[in-house]
Amino acid sequence: RTAPPTAATTRTTTTTIRCSTSLHNITSHHSTSPLPHASTCIQRQHHEGHQQPTMSDLSTLLVRASQADQQAEQTLKEHEQRDYPGLAQQLAAELATEGKPANARVLSALMLKNHLAAKDDTLQTEKHNRWKSLDPAVRNNIKDALLAAMRSPEAQIPHYAAVAAAEVASVELPYNEWPAFVQTMLENATGAQFPDPVKVATLECLGYTCERIAGFVGVPEITEHITNQMLTAIVDAIQASRPDNLRLAAAVALRNSLGFCSRNMERKEERDAIMNTVCEATRSQHPGVRGAAYDCIVQVAVQYYGHIQEYMTKIYELTTDTIKNDAEEDVAKAAIEFWSSLCETEQYLIDEAADRADQGLPAEQESMRYVNAALEHLVPILTETLTKQDEDGDEDSFNLHMAGHICLTLVSQTVEDEIVPILMPFVEQNIQNENWRVRDAAIMAFTSMLDGPSPTSIGQYVSSSIPMLLNMFQDPVELVRDTAVHCVARICLLHAQSVPHELFDQLLQALVAMCAKGTPRIANQACTAIHNLSTAVAEATPSGEQSNLLSRFMQTILQTLIQVCDRPDAEDSKLRVTAMQCISALISNSAPDVKPLLAQLLPAMIDRLNASFALQALDSSDAEKKGQLQGLLCAILQVLFQKLDPESLMPHCDRVMENLLRVLDQRNTSCQEEAFAAIAAVADCTEANFARYMSNLKPFLIAALRNFQAYQLCIIAVTTIGDISRAIEGQIQPYCDEIMGSLLECLKDSSVHRSVKPPVLSCFGDIAMAIGSGFEPYLQFSGMLLMQASQTTAPPDDEDLVEYFNQLHESILEAYTGIIQAMRDGNCLEKFGPFLGNVSSFLQAIAISTNRDDMVLNKAVGLLGDVAHQFGPEVKASLKQQPFVQTLLDAAMASGDPSMIDTATWAKQVIHS
Repeated sequence: RTAPPTAATTRTTTTTIRCSTSLHNITSHHSTSPLPHASTCIQRQHHEGHQQPTMSDLSTLLVRASQADQQAEQTLKEHEQRDYPGLAQQLAAELATEGKPANARVLSALMLKNHLAAKDDTLQTEKHNRWKSLDPAVRNNIKDALLAAMRSPEAQIPHYAAVAAAEVASVELPYNEWPAFVQTMLENATGAQFPDPVKVATLECLGYTCERIAGFVGVPEITEHITNQMLTAIVDAIQASRPDNLRLAAAVALRNSLGFCSRNMERKEERDAIMNTVCEATRSQHPGVRGAAYDCIVQVAVQYYGHIQEYMTKIYELTTDTIKNDAEEDVAKAAIEFWSSLCETEQYLIDEAADRADQGLPAEQESMRYVNAALEHLVPILTETLTKQDEDGDEDSFNLHMAGHICLTLVSQTVEDEIVPILMPFVEQNIQNENWRVRDAAIMAFTSMLDGPSPTSIGQYVSSSIPMLLNMFQDPVELVRDTAVHCVARICLLHAQSVPHELFDQLLQALVAMCAKGTPRIANQACTAIHNLSTAVAEATPSGEQSNLLSRFMQTILQTLIQVCDRPDAEDSKLRVTAMQCISALISNSAPDVKPLLAQLLPAMIDRLNASFALQALDSSDAEKKGQLQGLLCAILQVLFQKLDPESLMPHCDRVMENLLRVLDQRNTSCQEEAFAAIAAVADCTEANFARYMSNLKPFLIAALRNFQAYQLCIIAVTTIGDISRAIEGQIQPYCDEIMGSLLECLKDSSVHRSVKPPVLSCFGDIAMAIGSGFEPYLQFSGMLLMQASQTTAPPDDEDLVEYFNQLHESILEAYTGIIQAMRDGNCLEKFGPFLGNVSSFLQAIAISTNRDDMVLNKAVGLLGDVAHQFGPEVKASLKQQPFVQTLLDAAMASGDPSMIDTATWAKQVIHS
């Protein structure tokens, strides 16, 4: 255990961030570079080669658009498409011209910003490239207007101009293409002649710019000189001598820019300057400044964990004092957030070290176990926050009580067994306290502790808690009842094995009663508890058993949950949603002996889905609720089809499909996803007979495949096609031209979310196996696409991309396997011959990859065996000479996975036979 050391933050001297222009020089330099007047910006708009949009009055058009006038919005959009350079200049001039309508100027700024910003990476790149392709003179006109607007005397305009300017700066600064930006920001921030709104907007602009650049991938780093100038201006504005509004803006800007200043944080002198300034700001009289300062400390803990040791004593003193004594709840929550974030960081480091230890590697960065060191003093402070319940607050509100609960849960997950002897005395001493707040806090503390300690450490306390928690289901205070049921729901999720067997029936009956009679909030918790309990029971029931602990209660539980769905207050606290999800879980986790009951449930659920189409949707909220209900009913039908025997299902298939097709026709993306999943279950049940539904289903499948924006729907449609292909086999042939064409479009369109591509490639194999030699017309282009996809690799330091490429490679292997088997079954295996070289190269790349996962290795070895088995002696002889073949086989044999070892043993026998 490492105790928090003495912090260097007690020093009060301030060190300026290193840069060629010192802070003294910046603040003492009073001359400012002249910015062009707005009228100059307007005059320069008519740059040669750019015809202006023929809009009679841009101000009027912008005012109308700001009032949600769809025609005005469409006109602006059309002008952007026709003449982006001209429109961008006009918008910049509108923003910079004093006297123009304020809402027109604001919308101009937002449009300029949105011309460059996008959530999707591909679209973001396209927008940046469009900006970079503009004539430099056009870009200069726009940039000059933005800088001029940031000095506007009109309220709000500097802020919105700063937002737009930051977006432009984030594109230009990495390429050193806007030297006037930093100079103007420094003049604005330090020049005495500029009013506070300009200074605040300037600090916002610097923070936004840093945040945006830090989030871009593959752009050059900004020069250290520019970084230092920007950071110095921000840190200087947080000083205690500055006005509160500047300190607040600067603290927020620093939080946004911390990911941008790693080089500064590496240097102790500059790190001390930042940390001393931020820690001092936590003592500001202004609550916003205090909160923003803690936000900065949180970011430091997450991003620069390796550098916080020398500051931990000071941070501990500041945060614990703030949690206990700060009158502003938001500030206290910000201080708690430091410990929550520290827990998450240390959990990550502990898990990473364990993973590397399993591989025989040392940890890249050790956890310093700060949370363990502070545990004894931190826990009492957090349990005190649990007594700050808000009786009238919304159940989803994030108050001090909830912040303390979340933090205590994270502490438990981080220190694990160590928390039990520290927290249990508080629970045992207060769980029957006469003061309901303290009583409720004790239950919540126990709930917080459930996730972390091992069953060995906490199991005895869980077992002894059940009788007391059941009694508290009847507590006179609703919040206490709610917390008690919530605690039981967590026990059912995490420690169901510790529930005493003799109390199981009583517990289940009490939960069912709370579903029926509890308030919506409490009933929601009870439904969640039954959901969790059903999963735990199913996992604990030995395979092959005909019954389980829930079987004799199933009819009562299902009847109660259906009644819950019909409660007049079922919309409150998402009770209907939780109850229907619980029904799905009960069906999924049921034992075989309740199939007759489920068979009776099926027509009732079909009737409910059919009745849902008559529900009126008077507004978007009603339409959303209707779609949600239909999606939940589709999910129930799906699990019923997965659970019941075909004999019970076949009489209902036509009605089910009729209703599922009606759901698809509703054009609600979320419920369409559930409908397709249910359709896949119907296909699995009906097999070849499903073909009779294909002509009606095909238009919906094709539409979903081409709905690239709703990528999750697209993925489900792809997997549904795979399921249908396996079900009806060759009967899918008449639909393949259109299906394969749509799949090809998915792969070729750069705007499609990358997660769509693995299932599309895998689907090639499913379709090939279904139609055999009928796949030959698609072999050439699918083979080329598989080859291209197999040549892409992930950078080893990007975990998300490594995971994605493993999924991609797994799907390629599945596709190759399916196509080879299809060509064999269709007696045209020779058609695949030209692609054997690509397969060999791909397997060789997998053999030497350090990023492959076990699924990829297993399927690679399986494909290796298929190639050897199908293509005969000549290919076998070639494979025997390839070193990568033995590398793959050895890796599979050493995996310890029995299934993979069996596959490798078979492949080796085939190759050497």
